[in-house]
Amino acid sequence: MDIVLLGTGSPLPDPRRGGPATLVRTSGHQILVDAGRAVVMRLAAAGTLPVMLNAVLITHLHSDHLTDLNDVITTHWVMSQQPTTLTIYGPPRTREVVEATLAALAPDISYRLAHHQDTLTWEPQVEVIEVAPGDEFTIGPVTVTVGATNHRPVEPTVAYRLSDDPASVVLGGDGIPCATLDDLCRGAGAYVQTVLRDDLVKLIPNKRFLDILDYHSTVEQAAQTAQRAGVSKLILTHYVPSMQPGQEDEWRAIAARHFSGEIVLGDDLTTTSI
Repeated sequence: MDIVLLGTGSPLPDPRRGGPATLVRTSGHQILVDAGRAVVMRLAAAGTLPVMLNAVLITHLHSDHLTDLNDVITTHWVMSQQPTTLTIYGPPRTREVVEATLAALAPDISYRLAHHQDTLTWEPQVEVIEVAPGDEFTIGPVTVTVGATNHRPVEPTVAYRLSDDPASVVLGGDGIPCATLDDLCRGAGAYVQTVLRDDLVKLIPNKRFLDILDYHSTVEQAAQTAQRAGVSKLILTHYVPSMQPGQEDEWRAIAARHFSGEIVLGDDLTTTSI
């Protein structure tokens, strides 16, 4: 199982980092988790295209985690040589978001259908499946287990555990530590968590920015979750503030004070295997 950090950025624009998105490759299947800025460009850089995806999983409906879902839908559609369904899983209201996205794309869809009358005769084929904590389903050989996370006041929010025996990875999305996330991570081969540095955030005297402290995991908290759950590998992403070149060892050292396993972090397209 390979885990590719397609986008490691945050809502703050960063020319070096795309928005939150992670690709999991296993047993010939490719599953995209979240779809932040530049996700299709990063997929291409990783040797993948939307039409090659087996599913898209959305952790929550904050804009930075799905702002380029429209590009995934459109590119999947125009590159398909026959009607092909893109399946999107997400928490309640995901269907509402996708329907609104398709409505916004309606002019473009009509233009392309009119222009390519002989080769493109179908509209985008999108299936939305809304999930809740405790749900379990399969994508080919991959078993997906849905767990609750705490990102309040954003709710509901979910994490996913992808298992392809013997490998397993938990993708936590945004949120602070909670018992349900611990349970989902128990014994996993890897745990991907979005993180911030509270020591750096507190240096910026902006109330709106400081508000993020109460619903995002710090590096320390992510490491503590991984340690409690007996995870083998901790993968950090969605760095706030943006991790600058040369700071990797500093961020890794903070996590290492609380977690004894392997710690992975880096730029977009950082890839690790379990």
